[in-house]
Amino acid sequence: MERELMKKLMAWKDSPRRKPLILKGARQVGKTWLMQQFGKRCYKQTAYVNFDNNPAMQQVFRQDFDINRILLAINAWTGVRVLPKETLLIFDEVQEAPLAISALKYFYENAPEYSVIAAGSLLGTALHKGISYPVGKVSTVQLHPLSFYEFLNAIGEEGLAELLDNGDELTLKAFHDRFVTALKNYYVVGGMPEAVDVFVKTRDFAEVRQVQKALLDLYEADFGKHIPDVDLPRVRLIWNAIPSQLAKDNRKFFFGQVKKGARASEFEKATKWLVDCGLIIRVHRIAKPAVPMAANVEQNAYKLFFVDVGLLGAVSELDVRSIIEGNRLFVEYKGALTEQYVCQELQADKASHLYYFTSENGHYEIDFMIQQGNDVIPVEVKAEQNLRSKSLRAYFDKYHPHKTIRLSIQDYRKQDWVENIPLFAIHTFM
Repeated sequence: MERELMKKLMAWKDSPRRKPLILKGARQVGKTWLMQQFGKRCYKQTAYVNFDNNPAMQQVFRQDFDINRILLAINAWTGVRVLPKETLLIFDEVQEAPLAISALKYFYENAPEYSVIAAGSLLGTALHKGISYPVGKVSTVQLHPLSFYEFLNAIGEEGLAELLDNGDELTLKAFHDRFVTALKNYYVVGGMPEAVDVFVKTRDFAEVRQVQKALLDLYEADFGKHIPDVDLPRVRLIWNAIPSQLAKDNRKFFFGQVKKGARASEFEKATKWLVDCGLIIRVHRIAKPAVPMAANVEQNAYKLFFVDVGLLGAVSELDVRSIIEGNRLFVEYKGALTEQYVCQELQADKASHLYYFTSENGHYEIDFMIQQGNDVIPVEVKAEQNLRSKSLRAYFDKYHPHKTIRLSIQDYRKQDWVENIPLFAIHTFM
């Protein structure tokens, strides 16, 4: 299945200012496959080193940072002679060899002719254990689950994906029903590569749900392996509470509903662990809609989303028919699914930093706020057919933003104060 990030990797390869690259992303989002596929397409050979359960190669980086010695060891281990311009050097599960992360600095300073990519599912959490991170000496990219656009290409709907690229409003309107059907399928399947692959091969939602359940079990097993006993209960409390918290009308995460009397500060370490390993997305509230938005963040007020909409449906045990057929259960829960979808779509397709905003009196809330240049763009998410936008209108009347966006199932249209973008066309219009 084709990944859009491949284009960035190709641009990185040809950049005259190329630095070693760190590829981040949750476990099972396809990092290893992407790196190896990139090596096959763009290099004569690939030298692949996986540090997991590999004490020999871990030891290589404990001695010193002599690049020639390190390359000789890699040659001996992989059987591949690492040559500039011809070989892609991959360090996988690099968090298991912390000094290999530090070594990236010396590849950049002393051997920039070599192409080096490092990845690790728990890399983000490892960096908080005193590992020396080569700030300024590496580039970083993030791999997310497949976006809806990537999903269309993967399931054989390349024609619909091309329509999104083309962006013709009338043509998109003509294919509205097909897009909605595909979007409902995406709500169920999500973007985890294994789940998408099973759907492509079987078109069986029950088989997809089994894969999703296995992934959830895998993540839960990781908790027990990698989290200190003192933090483990809090991590599990947060993880298990996300579906019910997203199902509320107010999706702000309330720790008092997780544990009586609890505050956000008590769970900060546990929340950060889940964020750093890519399993959840944290969207902070901003105190005022002004740039830079990062300077206006309220640290203890945020919404938490899963890494993937399909996993959210699986952990919530939503009946597939309720999503596909749009019956009562889906009507009650689809606001959560739709907001989850928008969150990961904006992150995966646009690499946006996401925030949300609540008015001073608390009378209205804007689902997402994104920054485009010097503009703060309010984004409202509508799961229902009803397009009344009282909150968005109230925000517009007070702040007069340059651009106002409503995401809904309706076709594209631009009014005098708001731009309505179909949920399936975020790739096109945002």
